[in-house]
Amino acid sequence: MLKKSLVAACAITLSAASLTACGSSDSGSGSSSGGGDGALTMGFAQVGAESGWRSANTKSIQDTAKADGVDLKFSDAQQKQENQIKAIRSYIQQKVDVIAFSPVVETGWDTVLLEAKRAKIPVILTDRSVDSKDDSLYETFLGSDFVEEGQKAGQWLVDNADDSDVNGDGTINVVELEGTTGAAPAIDRKEGFDEKIAADSSIEVVASQTGDFTRDGGKKVMETFLKSQKDIDVVFAHNDDMGLGAIEAIKAAGLKPGTDVKIITIDAVKDGMTALSKGEINYIVECNPLLGPQLMDLAKKVVAGDEVPKRVVTEESAFDQAQAKEVLADRQY
Repeated sequence: MLKKSLVAACAITLSAASLTACGSSDSGSGSSSGGGDGALTMGFAQVGAESGWRSANTKSIQDTAKADGVDLKFSDAQQKQENQIKAIRSYIQQKVDVIAFSPVVETGWDTVLLEAKRAKIPVILTDRSVDSKDDSLYETFLGSDFVEEGQKAGQWLVDNADDSDVNGDGTINVVELEGTTGAAPAIDRKEGFDEKIAADSSIEVVASQTGDFTRDGGKKVMETFLKSQKDIDVVFAHNDDMGLGAIEAIKAAGLKPGTDVKIITIDAVKDGMTALSKGEINYIVECNPLLGPQLMDLAKKVVAGDEVPKRVVTEESAFDQAQAKEVLADRQY
C-alpha cells in the first residue's frame, strides 16, 4: 500500500513539473531569470539623455516593456562607456534573460560581450552598432542606416546647391556639427554626407567639430565657427539638438537661420520639425527613436531560441518645410 502511495506521489510531482515547464516556455523567459515570476527580464544600458531623440527612445523602450510585461532593468550611462560596461556586467551577475544596449562608441566591447556570451545571455544592439570582428558576440542589431541618413542629407544639398550658395560666390561653404567622437552615427553620417557632396566640387566642408549631440554643444561650436569662418553658407548637424543650438548662435550673431545660413539636420524630433516648419531649418532626415516594439519582439524571439536577422533596419523618411507642416500635429516625438 505504501509503495502504491509513493508511485502516485511521484506521478503528481512529475505532472506538476511538466506543467511548470510548459508555462515557462509560453512566457518566453527561456532561462532562469532575475525576474523570478516567469516574466522575461531585460537589462538595458542606455547611452544617456543627451537629446530629445534619446529621451523619446528611452520612453518607447520603457513604455513597451511595461505593456508587454517585460521586467526591465534600466541604466543611464551618461554618455560614458565605462558606465555601460559596468551596467552590462551587473546584468550578467543578475542573470537577466537578455541584454540590450546602445553603445556610446563603436570600439572596446569585445571583452564584456564575451562575458555575456559565456554566461549564455544573448545581446541585442539597438540604435548603434559595435566595431568587432566577432559578430557572434551579439544576436542582432536593430537601428537606422546612419550612412544612408548622411547620404540623404548630402544629396539634398547637391540637389539644392544653387539655393544654398547664400553668399553668391560660387562656393558653398559648409560647417559640420559632428556627433560624439567615435560614435557610430557620427562616423557613418559623416561618411554618407561626404560621399554625396563629392559629386559637386563647389561644395566644401570648411570646418568640422563635435558638439556631442547636445544642444548646448551645437551652440558653442557654432559660435566658434561664426567667429573663425567667413561666409558660411550651410550648417550640417548630425542631429536636431545640435542644429537647434546652432540656430541660437546664428540668431545671436544677427543672422536669420534658414535664410542667411541654410541648415540640414538629422532626427526629426518635434522641436526640430517645429523649427523646420518655421523655415529656420531647411531639411531634416528622419531617424526614428521609437524602437521599443521592435526591440521587445526581437528580445522574445532570441530568448526563445528563434532565428532573427543579424540586421534589422528601421523605416524612415525625410522632410522639407511643407512636409513638416503636414505631419507636425501628429508627431509622437
